[in-house]
Parts: sequence; structure tokens; C-alpha cells
Amino acid sequence: MSASALWTTEAMASAMGAERSGALPQSVCGLAIDSRSLAPGEAFFAIHGDHRDGHDFVAAALAAKAGLAVVAADRRAQFPNDAPLLVVPNVLAGLRDLAAAARARTLAKVIGVTGSVGKTGTKEALRLALSKDGETHASVASYNNHWGVPLSLARCPASARYAVFEMGMNHEGEIEPLSRLVRPHVAIITTIAPVHLEFLGSLAKIADAKAEIFFGVEPGGAAIVNRDIAQFPLLKRRAKEAGVARIVSFGEHDGADARLIKCALHPRCSTVQAQILGTELTYKIGAPGRHLVINSLAVLAAADLVGADLALAALALVEIAPVSGRGAPIEIELPGGSALVIDDSYNANPASMEAALAVLGQAPIGSQGRRIAVLGDMLELGPKGRALHRGLVDPVLANAVDLVFCCGPLMHTLWQALPASRRGGYAENSAALEAQVLPAIRAGDAVMVKGSLGSRMAPIVKALQRAYPRQDTSEDALENASVQG
Repeated sequence: MSASALWTTEAMASAMGAERSGALPQSVCGLAIDSRSLAPGEAFFAIHGDHRDGHDFVAAALAAKAGLAVVAADRRAQFPNDAPLLVVPNVLAGLRDLAAAARARTLAKVIGVTGSVGKTGTKEALRLALSKDGETHASVASYNNHWGVPLSLARCPASARYAVFEMGMNHEGEIEPLSRLVRPHVAIITTIAPVHLEFLGSLAKIADAKAEIFFGVEPGGAAIVNRDIAQFPLLKRRAKEAGVARIVSFGEHDGADARLIKCALHPRCSTVQAQILGTELTYKIGAPGRHLVINSLAVLAAADLVGADLALAALALVEIAPVSGRGAPIEIELPGGSALVIDDSYNANPASMEAALAVLGQAPIGSQGRRIAVLGDMLELGPKGRALHRGLVDPVLANAVDLVFCCGPLMHTLWQALPASRRGGYAENSAALEAQVLPAIRAGDAVMVKGSLGSRMAPIVKALQRAYPRQDTSEDALENASVQG
């Protein structure tokens, strides 16, 4: 197998019990499930998803120079006899089999991450921290479900020293099979929050569902659990019941094993002093937010547990940067100066909404500027949804948010609860709200846009960028916004 090869075709076929067909390459350099982003030489898996059947895109994948395609036996007849194919009974099951083979062959220390909030950010921080010590593989984007985790694991190079996988759920019973596939040496639960209440009903049941990650932990492995949350005793008990050898806690609690001593929160970063499993460290996080500070404790505890260089891991956290849809700062140009847009439009729940409002509360504004929140519905909260939306009044006021624009039937509850002086505008949906938000922004403002994915808040961010394109693409947006009059 060449240095650039991820799998030999022989190893893939053996792992999946696949029938070989056509002129197959000796190896593939990667795995893909989207024909549009496939790189030449990759294997295309024709997964039958909720909305699309990958078999409809096999021809496009092969035309894009895929090395081979993995297809289901009952669909084999629709492809040319000479097409390079690996034929399996079920494509998703074949991908899981390949993922199991990847886990069996790797010598990497493996970390699994779940939690109601902060999974992706923690996974990315681990990628940064561990990569300073050795080759690190991590799942891309939020590939954390029944197909994303197997795909991410199957993509793990045999040469990786560390591997990090995010695991998500919205129903009980989803995380355990993922964890048993990944078999982490260390399992992290960032926090428990009212997310997916519609399906699970209570925080205790959410905690139980997240605790399923412990059932895949390797013998002698460790669990890392948030000491500051009310569900800590439940999670600790579940970890013991799963046979986890070591339980490590993190947070501000005096008894936490990875403990925050103090921190200073700034508009674009945070400085932290902490004690990590007996070692005192001072470090800087390159993005704002107290939630990132707390989760960094779990990141560094995990790095220490898997044998990485703790000092290098801590130094790496200065490189953390918010990404599109998850707190990325964007500068826009208006008559008279610039304004800051904080793009947190990817998703929302009560905990992440409170964290985002806290970041907005720290954002610098100009002398005539205001802090403005543009908020869409938080979904999947069940019967408590309206009360949880109404409860956002307190963090709005606590973080000195001047104006709030709301859209959606649930956010109307917040709109009604806000003081009249804080009401910027309301609409039934984001498309209608856009027309109110755009003319309301002025130089010196800081604007945070957030809502559940189904609330479609990202188009408002795009509309602001189109209406007021920035002239300077440097990363000085936060500083520049603070000096505009």
C-alpha cells in the first residue's frame, strides 16, 4: 500500500465481505459519500439516506474519477459490467464493517466526545491539541450519527497516533452502538442540557442517553464528566455500571480533577489558569466564551490521559478559531464605519443560546453601537419549549443586549416577555425578519444571529454580507468594530 493509500482494495473487500466487479484499483486514497466533493481515487459509498439514494450518483462519482464504488447487490444490475465496484448486501452495513476493521488495525489512542452542547468545538480543540504531539485523525464537520461515525472511523489512517470521534443522538439507544464501534480509550461528556426534550422528556433521560458512550470504553479506559452539572452523580454512576476504570471530573467545582482556578474573558480570546490532574497550567484560548474555557479543561484532561504532551496541548488552544455558523466573527461595512456580525446560525438550544448571548455581551461596540441579538426558534424542546424561550429574557438583560429581533412561534414567547425598549422586531419566519434586520443595523453595532438549523437563520447572515460587503478580510474585525463611531 502506498503512503497516500488509505485502504487496499483487497483489505476493503475482505472487511466488508464484498464481491469484486470490474477493473478495480489496487488501493483507494479516501472514502466519500457525496459525488460532488469526491476526490479522484476515492471510494464512493452509495448510501441510501433519508432523502437521497447514493446509487443514483454512482455514475457521477465514477465520471469524477472515483477509484471504485461500493453498491448494494440488489442494485448491481443497473451499472455496466466493467464498472469498478465492490458489491455488498447493504452499503451502510458494509461501511460499518470497514469502520470496525479500521478500529481493529489502528494503534491510535481513541477519544469519544458527546454532550448536549459543545461536542464539535471540543472535538476540534482535541484535534488541535493532540496534533502538536502526533498525527491526529478526527471526524469532519458534525459527522456524529449512524453513518457519520462509521465513515469517520473508516477514514482513520493506520498511521494515526490519536483519533477523535464525535457522537450525537436525539433518541435513546443511538450512542451505545456508535461507542461500541469506536471503542474509545477516553469518553467525554461535555454537559447535559435541555436538548431533544421532545423525544426524551427529561434531563435525567438525556443524561442516560449520553451515558451510553461509557459502554464502549476500552478496558482500563477513562470517562471525563462535567463536575458542575446536577447530573454528575448520575453520569458517574452510569460510568461505574459500565465498568469504566477511571472517572475524571472537570469544571469549577473544588473537587474537580481538572479544575478552573481563574480565567479572564476577552472579546476575542480567554486566558485561563487551571489545574489539570495535578499539573497547574496557564494558557490562552483563541476564541471567546466561558463555555470554551470549561470545555478546555476536558480537552486537556483527555490529552493527559492518552499520554500526549500536556504543555504542547495547552499551547495549541490559542489557535482555536470560531467557524462559520458556530460563532465566526464577520465584519460588514456600513455608511460611517463597520459593524460586527457573530454568525452562530448553525444550531441552538437553551444552553448554547445562553453562551452565545454571553459572547455578545462581551463583544466590543462603537460609541453609537448597540448589541443586537437576531434569534430564531430553538426546536425539539417539547412541552417546555415556550417556557425555555421565555427564560432567555434573563440572559438578554444580564448581557446588556440592546435590541432583540425574533422569528418563529416559539420566539414570539420571548418577544412578548421582553421589555418594550429591547424589542427590535418580530416576524413569523426568518425570511420575513430579514427585511427588518438589514435596515436596522448601523456602524458600531455587534449583531449575533442564532437559531436551530430548521429556523433557517444562516440566510440572514448571508443577506447582511451581501448588503454590506466588507472591504478588509483580515481577522481584525473585533478590534475594528470597537473603534467605529
